[in-house]
Amino acid sequence: MKIWKAIWEGWIQLKLKDVVDSYMGKVLEVKEYCQRCLRTERWDGNVVLMVVDAAFTSIGLNYFQAVVPKVERFRKELVESGNIRNIEDLSVANDEELERIWRNRRSWQMAKSVASHLARIKGERELDDREALIYWAKHARLKDWTEDPIGEIKGVGINTFQYLRMMGGIDTVMPDKIVKRVIGEILTKSNMKMPSADIDFVQLVEQIANDS
Repeated sequence: MKIWKAIWEGWIQLKLKDVVDSYMGKVLEVKEYCQRCLRTERWDGNVVLMVVDAAFTSIGLNYFQAVVPKVERFRKELVESGNIRNIEDLSVANDEELERIWRNRRSWQMAKSVASHLARIKGERELDDREALIYWAKHARLKDWTEDPIGEIKGVGINTFQYLRMMGGIDTVMPDKIVKRVIGEILTKSNMKMPSADIDFVQLVEQIANDS
C-alpha cells in the first residue's frame, strides 16, 4: 500500500507541476512582479509607498483603476515634494492633507499605524525603511498573525498582513478571492482539494511553490 500511495502522490505532484507551468506560461509578467516583491523593490523600493499601497488595497477597490492612480498622486504631491520622506513622516502626517488624496480615514489610520510600528523597529535596530520592513516580514508569523503588532492594527486583515510580508521579501501569497479562484482552478485540474481555511490555503500554495 505504501508503494501505491507513493506512486499516486508522485503522479499528483507531476500533474500539479504541469498545470502550474501551463498557467505561469500564460502570465510571464507575473514572474517579474514576484521578483520585485522578493527583492523588496515594489514602488522602486519606497516603503512609504508600499505601506500606502497596502492600506488602500485593503478596502477592496480595483487595484489598477483606483489604488495605483491614488498612490501615484500621493507620491507626486507628498513624497516627491519632500513632505513625507520616510516612515516616520508618514506615521505623523497631517490627516487633512492625506485625506485630500484619499478620502478614507480608516486607510490612513492603518497606514500611519503600520508606519509607526516599522519606525519603531527602524529606530531600535538602527535600520533604514527598507531594512525595517524586511526585518518585520522575516519575523512575522502567519499562524500568529492576529497577535502580531501589525496584525492587531484595526483594518489589517490576513490579506493586508500577507501583502506586507510579500513586499518585505517573503515568498508567500495573499488568500484573496482572485488568488483563490486561480489556485482553485489549478487544484481542480490536478484532482486536489481546496482548503477552506485561509492559513491552510496559504500553506498549501507555499508547498506547491516549493515543489514546482
